[in-house]
Amino acid sequence: MARSFVEEFEVKEEDTRLKDVPDYDAFTNKKLLDELRNKIIQNLIDNNTNNQISMASFVRKQIDKSLEGYDLSVVERSYINNLIDNEINGYGPITELLDDPSITEIMVNGTNEIYIELDGRIMKDDSVSFINDDHIIRTIQRLIQPIGRTIDTSSPMVDARLSDGSRLNAIIPPLSLNGPVLTIRKFKRELAGIEDFLRNGTMTPYMARFIEACVKSRMNIIVCGGTGSGKTTLLNVMSSFIGDEERIITIEDAAELRLEQNHVISLETRGTNYEGTGEITIRDLVINSLRMRPDRIIVGEVRGKEAFDMMQAMNTGHEGGMTTLHANSPKDALNRLETMMLMAGMEIPIKAIREYMENAIDIVINISRLTDGKRKITSICEVVGFDRDEIKLNEIFAFNQTGITEEGEVDGEFVLNKATLKIYDRLKSRGITNLKDIFE
Repeated sequence: MARSFVEEFEVKEEDTRLKDVPDYDAFTNKKLLDELRNKIIQNLIDNNTNNQISMASFVRKQIDKSLEGYDLSVVERSYINNLIDNEINGYGPITELLDDPSITEIMVNGTNEIYIELDGRIMKDDSVSFINDDHIIRTIQRLIQPIGRTIDTSSPMVDARLSDGSRLNAIIPPLSLNGPVLTIRKFKRELAGIEDFLRNGTMTPYMARFIEACVKSRMNIIVCGGTGSGKTTLLNVMSSFIGDEERIITIEDAAELRLEQNHVISLETRGTNYEGTGEITIRDLVINSLRMRPDRIIVGEVRGKEAFDMMQAMNTGHEGGMTTLHANSPKDALNRLETMMLMAGMEIPIKAIREYMENAIDIVINISRLTDGKRKITSICEVVGFDRDEIKLNEIFAFNQTGITEEGEVDGEFVLNKATLKIYDRLKSRGITNLKDIFE
């Protein structure tokens, strides 16, 4: 394999790779290093490479030319070389952020406004910066070019799944008044399991057993929560309880679910082409999936007219369906679902829609990201029905916050409501016998 051009800059025993370079903040002349980086990158842009010389030679010449007259240490030169290597062979200033498995989200709001999510907390990364808006746009283009997407003034917005599974969203002027904005939700290489949720305090063992029982007995379940609360991760964990003998069809805007069963069909939506045609929506795929003899239909996120088709499927023998939607509580989730069903354009009375929902949905689970960055299942409810236009829910499990510790961590406890459950008899009738110690 050919070496990158930076590997040709080795300074024998004194040279060091990026992992050995001191923290950026340790440099005494950070401003100078930033200026040199910007100068070198601009020189590379302004001066086209000669076809008769290699890229490595061309870049070395530009770096040497830009560093003439500066008294830099070996470590600082190595740092500059790595930055330029990231520009040529990586994704510019965010290359190291993309490679860091502990970072779950990258948010570029401007040339010097780069934020990351680390351990559930969002923080600004002052060690990373872009030269200008064009630099950000070039980085976006490099990220999406391998998947056949583009972004420019005629198509100033892109939402895509990168080759490693990460989710990218970018928006540039004229739609963005603050300049180009880039958001990357990184793909987790290791799947979270129910053990991780228990270890992190996201749920209790009782809750885990109850959710497993609901999935195995083919209850229809909705997972709700805010942005970044962990809805898709929870959906993935719940899906692991489905048996290998079932035919599962997953439907998503951008494929994030990773089911390990043998018989899984993954469907993904498609946007419009450059002529403005060819779009395939979630609703199209839900309707089509009903003709594919599914045992389970899992929709990554319901956000529009497809809600009606999903409820219809759940009401016509396709049990065990699961989906997510954005909402701050189970009651908000059902209110939003009702609104989405009304948007479907079917001339159906509101009473009939509510009967659909009552008969289709068994369990609503709310997961939240708390102020300390930790994720918890804050509510598990069964749908009881409607009474005088009011959605009736029976909360089975809940997390009650009692305060904030001196360290800024949320303090609270999980509680269990042992009231008579409408769903419990159904669970027993389907062979679930390991919940007696919880509910009896």
